Amino acid sequence: MESLQQFLLEKGYSKVKLHLTKTNHFEIKASINGKKGLFILDTGASSSCVGFEAIETFKLNAEDSLIKAAGAGAIDMDTKMSKKNKIKIGKWSNNKVVLVLFNLTHVNTALINHNSQPVDGIIGADILKKGKAVIDYEKKYLYLKL
Repeated sequence: MESLQQFLLEKGYSKVKLHLTKTNHFEIKASINGKKGLFILDTGASSSCVGFEAIETFKLNAEDSLIKAAGAGAIDMDTKMSKKNKIKIGKWSNNKVVLVLFNLTHVNTALINHNSQPVDGIIGADILKKGKAVIDYEKKYLYLKL
């Protein structure tokens, strides 16, 4: 019987290792506009997000937004948007990613309080859908269609 990995690689997917944190989140390394960062993989997040403090790091062109963010115990948070960003995860990339920018302090405080590393942002369902993502929870790999 063919393994999931063999099947997906034959179908033109690339694989990226996921790291399970002490908080039971998967962390993933990715780059935005050529700069590397650490992100939480969150299938429940509708949009991929980056913290306000990372605007300069990732060379983001931030625009004001009327959208309010909610999640991880915080609601009604002010946001900004950044369009046309290049994201690269392993060998997969996309040049037209819209990112939501908001204050990630509450997320990183929770991670630090549980002895996990702070993150630069969250990879959400928008990017996972663009990449036709498959997550192998047992082997801890993310597969994205090239």
